Amino acid sequence: MNVSFEQLEAFVAAAEQGSFSAAGRALRKAQSAVSTQVANLEEDLGVALFSRAGRNPVLTAAGERLLREARVILDRREHLIGVASSFESHVETRLVVAIDELYPEHLLGALFADFARHFPHVELELLFPLMEDVSQLVLAGQADIGVMWRQEALPPELGFQTVGWVPIKLVCGKGHPLAGTRVDWEELKRHRQILVAARGDGPEKQRLRVAAEVWWVESHWVILQLVKQGIGWAFVSSYVIENSPVTADLVTPDLQFDNFDLPVALEMVWHKQRPCGPAARWLRERFAAARIGAA
Repeated sequence: MNVSFEQLEAFVAAAEQGSFSAAGRALRKAQSAVSTQVANLEEDLGVALFSRAGRNPVLTAAGERLLREARVILDRREHLIGVASSFESHVETRLVVAIDELYPEHLLGALFADFARHFPHVELELLFPLMEDVSQLVLAGQADIGVMWRQEALPPELGFQTVGWVPIKLVCGKGHPLAGTRVDWEELKRHRQILVAARGDGPEKQRLRVAAEVWWVESHWVILQLVKQGIGWAFVSSYVIENSPVTADLVTPDLQFDNFDLPVALEMVWHKQRPCGPAARWLRERFAAARIGAA
């Protein structure tokens, strides 16, 4: 059995165009060449792909089933050609991007859909660590690009660029003692605080600590579920608060001290000594152009 790409192209074109003559025009071939390719394919496969009883050929049951397979084969051929072209253009075959949960996730869908259109053959892995865990992944070569909240002491091997600002608000549950009062700083110290936790024990982990008693949680979204239950209060980004399913059960207390709408800087980081290919450069430019929030 000798099945060629030309036969499969003629078969798919005839099925999609509805006739051999239309398929010939689409492929810029004579109608006779298309019908011959299809006939040869039927002979090689040992099945009839079209019924020719009417004015135009109609797919048989076997033809409908084999059409899906033919499309897959032709699509994979195009994919192979595209991957080879990427190698020729020195495009990376794989990228790993680590993004802190503070980055608004609704913006990521559109960004990476655009990335997929520009670099359809690059395998992508998205990680969602927290705080300085992002920079540690980039430093260790386990991520090519990181987006994280600004780290006070960034390793010198890493380059960085501010890509936005995320407001942080104090929040508690409706039944929490802080909910119905005007809160001062000392009052915060007397109630359990729920803090977002990186896996390491670097200084960033303690940066927003106020209370003597603390629970550490590795998710902004889970923090709000605990806050809803009255377990403690927390500093959480406005974006997460507004998009959480428990928003209606939360309270932002009235504060006696400065209105705590602290903007946390988001920074993109990369390793200075590692090469940056076209796909990574594209992503870095897009993250830099996004400019989340305002200082």
